[in-house]
Amino acid sequence: GVFYDVVQSFPRVEENVRVDLRVSSHRWRRNSESLKSVDTNRASMGQDSSEPGGFTDLLLEEGHDNTTQIEEDTDHNYYTSRTYGPYDSTSRDLWVNIDQMEKDKVKIHGILSNTHRQAARVNLSFDFPFYGHFLREITVATGGFIYTGEVVHRMLTATQYIAPLMANFDPSVSRNSTVRYFDNGTALVVQWDHVHLQDNYNLGSFTFQATLLNDGRIIFGYKEIPVAVTQISSTNHPVKVGLSDAFVVVHRIQQIPNVRRRTIYEYHRVELQMSKITNLSAVEMIPLPTCLQFTSCGPCVTAQIGFNCSWCSKLQRCSSGFDRHRQDWVDSGCPEESKDKICDKTIDTTETPSYSTTTLLPTTTKFRVLTTTRASTTSQLPTSLPTEDDTKIALHLKDNGASTDDSAAEKKGGTLHTGLIVGILVLVLIVAAAILVTVYMYHHPTSAASLFFIEFIFLLLLLQRRPSRWPAMKFRRGSGHPAYAEVEPVGEKEGFIVSEQC
Repeated sequence: GVFYDVVQSFPRVEENVRVDLRVSSHRWRRNSESLKSVDTNRASMGQDSSEPGGFTDLLLEEGHDNTTQIEEDTDHNYYTSRTYGPYDSTSRDLWVNIDQMEKDKVKIHGILSNTHRQAARVNLSFDFPFYGHFLREITVATGGFIYTGEVVHRMLTATQYIAPLMANFDPSVSRNSTVRYFDNGTALVVQWDHVHLQDNYNLGSFTFQATLLNDGRIIFGYKEIPVAVTQISSTNHPVKVGLSDAFVVVHRIQQIPNVRRRTIYEYHRVELQMSKITNLSAVEMIPLPTCLQFTSCGPCVTAQIGFNCSWCSKLQRCSSGFDRHRQDWVDSGCPEESKDKICDKTIDTTETPSYSTTTLLPTTTKFRVLTTTRASTTSQLPTSLPTEDDTKIALHLKDNGASTDDSAAEKKGGTLHTGLIVGILVLVLIVAAAILVTVYMYHHPTSAASLFFIEFIFLLLLLQRRPSRWPAMKFRRGSGHPAYAEVEPVGEKEGFIVSEQC
């Protein structure tokens, strides 16, 4: 695989990563109805914008006409994408001219602009919704993409990315190559400027950008694409254009204590047509409704948005079961609860948003798996080949999802540990009580408890030493002394009195 070094990594980078390429990634399919007209809100404010720091247009070269070349909307279940050709005015509107932005807000990343296969964390000044989840930091990579995962590992190209043009770009081979980004509080623009392919410098420089807006829209803008994207070699680096997201499941390794294996399941991917990526083209991706947006049971279970939304009362969350909170969903028993689809209160259908009604076709759930192993101590680069147990991935699909066997084992183990701790505490209390009683009787030999204990011990000793012809005995408290015992053989007329004082 292709490994990236992450600078300024926080949280720390997970080093031990394994990818199982034999398992294909899962694809959702929506039963497409006639799509409503999509509001093509522009990332660009245009020259007429009255807001400071607004986005400006990119002017086409003379000779280009305004013939509209808009590709049909493509429904990806989570996003609707629309591609604009080089002669459409919208493609100019969607391009952000960073050179005309406020200089103090445009940042050139020095490390990314002078290295190969590096990535760096960038904080956002706003909440960016990605597949229904809100992000406040991302990871920008030199390879023409943005990594969006919370678990930072070295194989960033596998999944959880926003890729306007992922390829083997190396900004260090040219002095003119830079990686710049701009944040105006409502949008983040990341631009790969005059970058060259590391394994084919002579193809020319590429200039393109990705814009992330606070309403969830994602815009890819292309200013300079010297060759067809389909001709870029993927031998040394993946070539991708689109989006991807995944959820993380933590598995416990029984053979190694305090070690957890993180498995990343890619549950959805948007793959755009590379042949449509040309000079001065643009792609706009508009987010579609997801189950995560509902905050109560009624609107959740009655939603008609193309997902099988279910409500989990324990988590107070609406979900289809496939999002970044997948492990919490399974560990809390939400799949079993969601089968009933019954709310505690009367369902209020008036709160349901008026989204287009769609249904979900039956699908076969398959996943692409990315696994990391994490120990309790600081991870280090592997110094030897991984063992067979490290590379094998036990994938059990239940309820169209990942296995919860490890989670169930952890719950069972936790119950056993709790019972053992309670037993130990009870035993300690019994021993402590016995010690306290012994100390008390030692310092108070004439107390009722002490005399009772002495008589009881004396009885045990006497029963142990009596002749076998005495089948039974009776005792009485003598007068004048603290304790006396009278022993009388059964069936005999004469008896005797034990006169020793206890």
